[in-house]
Amino acid sequence: MTAAPYFDAPYFNIADPTFSVQSAEVRKAREQGWYARTNYGIAVLRYDEVSRLLKHPRLRQGSAKWPAHHGITTGPFADWWANWVLNKEGADHHRLRRLMNPAFSRRLIGGLVPRFRALAGELVDGFAEPDRCEFVSEFAEPYAARVIAIMLGLPEEEWPVLARDSATIGLAMGVTIAEDLPRIEAALDNLYGYVDELIADRTREPRDDFVTRLVQAGKDQDRLDHTELRDSMVLLIFGGFDTTRNQLGLAMQTFMRHPDQWGVLAERPELGAAAVEEVMRVAPTTTWVTREALEDFEFEGLDIAAGTTVHLFTESAGTDPLAVPDGRFDITAERPPHFGFGGGAHHCLGHFVARCDMSEALPLLARRMRDPRPGGEIRSLPLSGNTGPTTLPIAFTPATSHSGGTTA
Repeated sequence: MTAAPYFDAPYFNIADPTFSVQSAEVRKAREQGWYARTNYGIAVLRYDEVSRLLKHPRLRQGSAKWPAHHGITTGPFADWWANWVLNKEGADHHRLRRLMNPAFSRRLIGGLVPRFRALAGELVDGFAEPDRCEFVSEFAEPYAARVIAIMLGLPEEEWPVLARDSATIGLAMGVTIAEDLPRIEAALDNLYGYVDELIADRTREPRDDFVTRLVQAGKDQDRLDHTELRDSMVLLIFGGFDTTRNQLGLAMQTFMRHPDQWGVLAERPELGAAAVEEVMRVAPTTTWVTREALEDFEFEGLDIAAGTTVHLFTESAGTDPLAVPDGRFDITAERPPHFGFGGGAHHCLGHFVARCDMSEALPLLARRMRDPRPGGEIRSLPLSGNTGPTTLPIAFTPATSHSGGTTA
């Protein structure tokens, strides 16, 4: 079926906090064609078109205009946003990624995996009640923040500072950004102060850790300058925390709807990596990836004008029946790659970290928390932009025995 002419295509107000990327209207629009109109530009709904447009040479990274869409064009937050490696293009983008890549080496991150596993067990052991928890505050939030602390070589007891300010900055990824701006900029200022001290410490006393690698990245004439270092460090702290916390909460919600798959994961912990990929296919925290047209071009019968914002709906693409005909959530099945980490030149720098820490946490949780089910009122961010539960009470049957963070 071909798409309807532009002005006949469905329309979504994606700035409305009640809009949901999983709504019946989005599903119906996906049946009609591959795109819809929005108040920002176009939304791409199907897997094949998202896959091709994600790397299209006439599109650039589109998140740079997100604050401006909400009237935010100046100030500390606007400056920081503009300096993200994610929002750079061409030679500037290539240089920043080249200098930052060594800090994300598989050897460095892989060496931390046993600590991630032990941390997950420690947090489950510390639940206030043996058969229930508030998953976000008792597991997802401290796990995500302490993983960042472990990576950066920080005292783990400082995780509440990282979590508090990162969670506040994360509000910038949602549709209420304008009203949240004063809180966002205060949190940004706090993290700048924290990062400045960290950079100064590693400059004086280098270590074999992530921060030192960033400080020393490149050669004398081509290093990250102080502004680039602090902006990148704040982005890494915020991004690493916010996405992991949200994605773990979404994973638990998904598995509670599919208890048979939770049982499979408990029995087959080697499927941890596959579980992460399958969760991110059906319930990504990043519900859309944004691009912007560099010039006028035609795609699948649609004329796209220069400057048009193109939202690539990751969840809609991942659950597209044309790409996954059976539609099941199945951690044992072969699936096409999801788009939760973006793609092309702007593929997420920290994807290996996120995959490692979540693939360690989920199997352990499956072994320790049997038969998880909602244990109270669940509150969540809007199901658009970056999403996830903010409160997730879970009741469960504790495993009968465990040793060293795993069940016997």
